[in-house]
This record gives sequence, structure tokens and C-alpha cells, in this order.
Amino acid sequence: MPNHLIQAGILGVGSYLPERILTNKELEKMVDTTDEWIKSRSGVKERRIAEPEMSTSDLALRASRKALENAGIGPEELDLIILTTCSKDMIIPAGACLVQQELGATRAGAFDLEAGCTGFVYGLTIATQFIATGAMKHILVIGSENLSKVVNWEDRNTCVLFGDGAGAVVVGQVHAGEGVLATKLSAEGSGWQHLYIPAGGSKMPADPLTLEKKLHYVHMNGKEVFRYAVRVMEEESLNLVKAANLELSDIDLLIPHQANNRIIEHAAKRLGLSMDKVVVNLDRYGNTSSASIPIALAEAVETGRIKAGDNIVMVAFGAGLTSGGVVLKWGERQG
Repeated sequence: MPNHLIQAGILGVGSYLPERILTNKELEKMVDTTDEWIKSRSGVKERRIAEPEMSTSDLALRASRKALENAGIGPEELDLIILTTCSKDMIIPAGACLVQQELGATRAGAFDLEAGCTGFVYGLTIATQFIATGAMKHILVIGSENLSKVVNWEDRNTCVLFGDGAGAVVVGQVHAGEGVLATKLSAEGSGWQHLYIPAGGSKMPADPLTLEKKLHYVHMNGKEVFRYAVRVMEEESLNLVKAANLELSDIDLLIPHQANNRIIEHAAKRLGLSMDKVVVNLDRYGNTSSASIPIALAEAVETGRIKAGDNIVMVAFGAGLTSGGVVLKWGERQG
């Protein structure tokens, strides 16, 4: 282990979105809702839906290959794979192990991490620590979700919000002064019941009654989650900027969790940012949970919205209830 901390950052990015597009107009025929109601409440116009045979690890694999190619890193060079998801393939084994096998990353450890929509931020924070201490050199962090398979398509309050997709990053050493400048992880477990899937675990094992009552789908208290999100997105963003020894005027780009336009706009206003400095793809993809930030990051890199020297704030909230964020300075080698 080195006698000083190594600067960690993102070496490559990648994303994958299923081909099938489900529009609000199509949802009008499936559930009691309207295009205008969905757009006014959330900002979502359409979302991507994975094919029935496509699993969460399948989505993750496609995004991971793109991230590795973008980083110029071979799978054999990976030391660890962290898959963040709340819609994993099965209870055991970890989906990260399935990704490891398909990639041929035979040297890498692998585990899943579940922190709701904040999962990617948690995973990136953990990866940063392994790089900083010199324990590992290259880590793949993936946010992948197949939420269309765990939402109740008869519940208009949830099914209209979510979409499927995956984003991935390769984390490794970057130049001093670049990369991750600050991270923050938080949780308020007292609010766990506001966003959860009741059945399928040891607390409520699957049986005919849980299936009949549709307890294997997402249940959400939208008002309470919204109230929590508005508060923590502002608090976490301000704390992150301070921890990174930056001023609000130093922020070049905000990449928030893509859950609701009103929440995003509130956070941008509190940070004094115009919306042209905020990455928003919620209208096209819906809420892809832990995949939303890495998908948005990959798109921003691919479209040239991010350039060397930019200070980027990524902040999220999710089931748990959890929240957190990462501040990083984009470097010449990154992405």
C-alpha cells in the first residue's frame, strides 16, 4: 500500500438502452392516465423497455463492454466489478458474477450493491477508496435496472415513471488535481416504507397470497419521496461543493438522478445553475434508478458536453431512504 493516497477518477464510460420505446400515448391505452398528466407530474415522455428475455445483467454487460472500450482497458485488467441495482436477476448469485463470467474478467472480484436509485453513487464512492489506497488499479462500476419487470402495470402512480437501461464506468488512477474531489453518502432508514418491494425476501417470502396481492412490485408513497428528494438534493449538493473546496460558481455541470423534472429544477435553482448546465434525459428514458446517473454521464461525454477541467456534481436519492453524491473534475484522460 502506498504511503500517500492515489487520485481516483473515471477512465471510461458506457451505456446501453433497450430498443423498445414505450410512449405516454401507449400508456394511455394500458392504464388510467394521460400524456399530459404524466408530463406535468414528472416530465417523462417516453421510456425504454427491455425485451422479456433480457435480464438486468444482460443490460449491464452491454454497458460494461462500451465502458471498457472507451477506457482502453481489457476485462483481464479489472480487479473488481460492482453492480448496483434494485432489480437483480435473482436473489443469489450476484449479478456482478454473471457479468464477470461473460466479460471474461477472471481476475476480478464481483459483488452487487443495493442502495436504490443512489446505488451508483455508493458504488463509485467505494471504488474510489480502493483506488485511492492502492489496493486495486481498475474497477468497473455499473448501474443497471430492469424495472419494467418489477412495476405493477395497473398502478398509474408507479408504472408511468420507470424505464430500463444500464450505465457503466471504469475507475482508476488519474492525474493529481483531477478525478473525484469529494463524496457524500447518507441514509434515513426511518423512511424505508415509502419506497419498497414488500415480498420476495425473508421478511415476506413468496407464496400464492403475496402474488395475488401484487406484493412483488414497487410500492411508493410519492408525496413522501418527493418531499425527501427536494430536501436532500439541495442539502447534498451544497455539502458536496463545500467538501470539494469549491464555490457554487465553480460548478460546470450538474448530473442529477433522473426522477422528476421539478426536483431537478429545484436543485439547479438552489445551486444557481441555469438549466443548460444540467444534464436531463428523463423525458426520453424515465427513471432508470441506479442507472440514471451513469447513463446521463455517458451521454454527456459522448455529445461533448463535458470537457477537460469541468467540475461535475452528481447527486442522487433513492429507496432506503438514501442519498449522496460525488464531485469530480474531468481530466484529459477521463472518458
